[in-house]
Amino acid sequence: MTRSIRNFLATHNLLAVSARRQESAINTEQDLDTTLLADLNTILNYQAVKFTNREELTGKEEPDRLHDFGGKVAGTLSFSRAQPQHFGFLLAYGLGAVETAALADGGFRHTIRPRYGEVDVARSNPSFTAAMRLGRQVLKRRFTSCFVDQVRVDFPKDGWAKINAAVKGTGKVGDNTCLEEIVAHYNAGSLTLAASGVAGESATERLSNVQAVQVLNPVTQAWDEVAYSAVSGEVPGAITISPPAAGAGSTAYRIYYLPRESDWTSFPPRLEEPPLKVNQVEVTLGGRWDGNAFAGGSLLAAELRSITWTMKNYLTPENTPGAGSGYANRAFRYGREQNLKFDRDFRDFLMAQHLKDNDTLAIHLKAEGPEFAPGVKYQVELVFPRVAVLNAPIKVNQRRLGEEVEFAVLEDDNFGSVIAYVQNQVSSYAA
Repeated sequence: MTRSIRNFLATHNLLAVSARRQESAINTEQDLDTTLLADLNTILNYQAVKFTNREELTGKEEPDRLHDFGGKVAGTLSFSRAQPQHFGFLLAYGLGAVETAALADGGFRHTIRPRYGEVDVARSNPSFTAAMRLGRQVLKRRFTSCFVDQVRVDFPKDGWAKINAAVKGTGKVGDNTCLEEIVAHYNAGSLTLAASGVAGESATERLSNVQAVQVLNPVTQAWDEVAYSAVSGEVPGAITISPPAAGAGSTAYRIYYLPRESDWTSFPPRLEEPPLKVNQVEVTLGGRWDGNAFAGGSLLAAELRSITWTMKNYLTPENTPGAGSGYANRAFRYGREQNLKFDRDFRDFLMAQHLKDNDTLAIHLKAEGPEFAPGVKYQVELVFPRVAVLNAPIKVNQRRLGEEVEFAVLEDDNFGSVIAYVQNQVSSYAA
């Protein structure tokens, strides 16, 4: 066969991150420590920035050069059955300030707050390293210095808690692919790599991990496809090919393959926790937050249809003079913004009255899962010490009145704008 067959099912994709430890500096890789169970459509992509010379005096009607300006990384990490660890990871890097206290029986309680000020001279928020396996045998990519720019949390009726984040990266990307060019006879029956072995424990896997072999045709100067049939397990590896021609003269060959795995290409074990159900969420509205508990307020239940919280950092990786590389060298936040929405039955005029009075409230969301130790549960809490009703339009939902209450999340003098508490068995986030 000319090219080997690889499994490119998206279900074989894997996502690994440095959830527990942040990068020590921008564009400095951190060890991957957690493989996450993300949604099938979760992909991080390198977005190249390239320019033609269309606006230059080329002597031609159309451009004849392409200039490479590097690129950035972008994507969305989605978790439609969100676990406490997903909240811990995304909020730690999205809000930026984490304190962790040990609980009994090996548990930990993480207190996550918005960061005020910068992490260092190049970052407003901590950065993490991510890596993805794409397909079963296509490639693996590592993305250095990823930042959580936006977070959205949903608690819809008849469903699971959901959390997703928009991620931006500086553009420093590496992968496990290898292109090797060697010189051999035009009638060669095998090619030996310079130093590497081909990834794969079995002969079938090794064959799949060689993605193409090409030969430079001395007559046409074109790269022709070469059929190959076997790959040895030695280091360096030897590839059995069908001789492209009868001539014995030397020519160039290109071999596209995945080398033996080492370093970051070996993903850590997957960590899995029970996903949080919407009917496990307790909602307290009103009263005042004293730093530990609510005074006053009321519990909402049957009147709620859904809850949505969004947080935006407006954080942008940028290339500045003196970067000395082909990727961004700073990422600053330009002003955090939050929004909270309740879709509820219009059973009373209380929200309309709060809107009319222009007063402030406090909101507490608490999602509990099963126990991981006696008396200690998986848990996520979101506390908004000071919010105000921004809008409350009335609508009709399935022949009943409803209202969409939009809250402005305000920054309290003592407690800030939001506090997240995550309780699980993970020892740290963004430490």
